[in-house]
Amino acid sequence: MKKLPNWNEMEKGFITRTLSESINKTGTWRTFKPVIDYSRCTKCGWCIVYCPEPCIYSEATKDGKVVIDYDFCKGCGICAEECPIRCIDMVMEE
Repeated sequence: MKKLPNWNEMEKGFITRTLSESINKTGTWRTFKPVIDYSRCTKCGWCIVYCPEPCIYSEATKDGKVVIDYDFCKGCGICAEECPIRCIDMVMEE
């Protein structure tokens, strides 16, 4: 399994938040949404790294649970595709 680098090991120019996500709510565009199976999630963070928006983040709590902000998720499915554990399923939006 790939190891997620620490923040200080990442190359210069790596963007984690662009701040445009707080203005442009794009969640209404999607037809499928990612749903995390928390019983299988290892909190590896690859979904956070690959999310192009970025609308996936780790809660600033003791357990560091991965959270998807559905106000901004476009349902592209990249997180589900890149998850090494395959604990993210793309579910039809209701």
